Amino acid sequence: MAGLRVGAVNYLNAKPLYYNLGDFAPGTFLCLDYPSNLADRLARGELDVALIPSVEYLRGAAFGYEILPGFAIAARGPVRSVKLFSNLPIERIDRLALDAGSRTSQALALVWLDQARGVRPRRVEPLPLGVPVEESTADAALVIGDRAMLVDESRFAAVVDLGAAWNTWTGLPFVFALWVARPGVDLGDLPEVLERCRLEGLRNARVLAEEHAPRLGLNLESCVDYLTRVLSYDLGPREIAGLRQFATRAARQGLAPEGVELVFHERRRHLAAGR
Repeated sequence: MAGLRVGAVNYLNAKPLYYNLGDFAPGTFLCLDYPSNLADRLARGELDVALIPSVEYLRGAAFGYEILPGFAIAARGPVRSVKLFSNLPIERIDRLALDAGSRTSQALALVWLDQARGVRPRRVEPLPLGVPVEESTADAALVIGDRAMLVDESRFAAVVDLGAAWNTWTGLPFVFALWVARPGVDLGDLPEVLERCRLEGLRNARVLAEEHAPRLGLNLESCVDYLTRVLSYDLGPREIAGLRQFATRAARQGLAPEGVELVFHERRRHLAAGR
């Protein structure tokens, strides 16, 4: 495990997944970056394992990526940190700006608008990293991460929490991110270490909230609730079912390859649908 290059995001929602990783696995190199950048770096071979957007796992199937079983950043209802802010009623959105930070949330927004609401914006453009949603001139904008929880919602005609929207539409959780390894990488006991990180991270959710809430301008109790109740860090059967449904719907819209199967590290087997 020594020398493994591990990539993770610096958002609050990911903190429990690599809590004290440097102490539990002192030989690893931890790189913090935006989700979309991590996906690119994993594809270039600059990282061995990374917490990447779930749609990037689907798009990277040709690379032979393997999912570390049991881990995810998911939501079984409202997620709070992935929101669509619209200046118009949803049905009138014609120009859409998408947060450049996470490609899964981009795909989710497009899939939900098209397949759940019948809305196909004619113009889709990036909302650059660091640009406030208030500065966008688009009809609507997708915002993710910590900053999505800080936006004044009262000035918008409609605000959609996409975790809640997906759950209402499909009845399933939505998987935003996964730990993914490049093929052939010897992870040693890293999966066990990451399990320890998650366990200790959730046990210390209040410590994490106390550290990060003031920096983010968030309420302490809201942060604790976000980490312990709003988010799910498990990749269980329902999360896998939600991920499969997202894969199918994203492929239907040309946002991911068709027929991608989920391959899990170590077991090295394809999980057939419905098992």
